[in-house]
Amino acid sequence: MLLAGKIFVLESELNWQFAQSGGPGGQNVNKVCTAVRLSWNLRGSPSVPEQFRDRLLARLGPRLNEAGELVVTAREERTQHANRRIALAKLDALLAEAMTVRKMRRPTKPTAASVRRRLESKSRRSELKNSRRGPLDEE
Repeated sequence: MLLAGKIFVLESELNWQFAQSGGPGGQNVNKVCTAVRLSWNLRGSPSVPEQFRDRLLARLGPRLNEAGELVVTAREERTQHANRRIALAKLDALLAEAMTVRKMRRPTKPTAASVRRRLESKSRRSELKNSRRGPLDEE
């Protein structure tokens, strides 16, 4: 399957686990395992090219467990099938966000007009506060 539009992952690399889910569903909740836990070993996956692996590990590092697995859970829906789709969509969104190359910020200087406006507003504020102050007692 294609994740984030760039990484082809074999279905055998994804580890699915199912559990009973809370929430809506009535008595069905107590009988059927609809909650989904999807884990994928990002650190040891042969599907991830080295050029992407470093970026993914850097950006998703805090989300990885000790084994280097990225874990996503879904328990919003009443059916296991719907929760599987949600878990895959969450994994895909996480990878897509981590794969994007962010633009470098070009530092700029404030314009002369903005500096002038800032200083004028500071002066006005200072005058306002000085006008509120009572007369100074000189001894």
